[in-house]
Amino acid sequence: MTEWWNELETVTQIFFGMAAFFSVFFLWQIIGAFAGLDGDEADFGDGADADIDVNIDLDVAPDDVDYQDVVEASQAFKILSLRSVVTFFTLFSWGSALYTADGVPVVKAMGISTLWGLVGMFAIAGIFWMMGKLTETGTKDASTAAGKIGIVYLDIPESGFGEVKVSISGAMEHIQAKSVDGVPLPAGTEVRVVQVMSQTMVGVRKLTNKGEEV
Repeated sequence: MTEWWNELETVTQIFFGMAAFFSVFFLWQIIGAFAGLDGDEADFGDGADADIDVNIDLDVAPDDVDYQDVVEASQAFKILSLRSVVTFFTLFSWGSALYTADGVPVVKAMGISTLWGLVGMFAIAGIFWMMGKLTETGTKDASTAAGKIGIVYLDIPESGFGEVKVSISGAMEHIQAKSVDGVPLPAGTEVRVVQVMSQTMVGVRKLTNKGEEV
């Protein structure tokens, strides 16, 4: 084994080192995903989560815009998630290591391995996207939130999306939300769901201290 390793060119040894490094993270991502963890969210403790909030100004959009299509389009950026990036570099480094070890020129090996990485990256992103859609379809029905009172979890800007925590299909869930009155709603505000725009989006209105809609 030592003799085989010493016979490898330095660049090939580097690729094998990269392959081992990224393989550890790749396995951690896969195991975490199937264990119910989300490898794309960072937890900094004390209940603080790192989230990327994509706000889209709906006031400038046509009236016939499908809100679900808008949300799903914004979620397409998940292709650049940590899981997908790790998948790319895992396949890229393994491909480069194996090709260069077999005598393929470095540039050619890296070019072919880049294709490996891209295919794997899009495949992993697609697989987990479909898994998320199947899970969402099978467990939640947003229409059951209509009329329910919830709490704003992520600030809802004047024109854009936020997130509320409300009862959906008998369980407290987080779902994206928009203020139907165009009023900014900070986290902690009590609201009522007055419109179900799609399975991933609801329209809400602020409540007064007496529980009545403003």
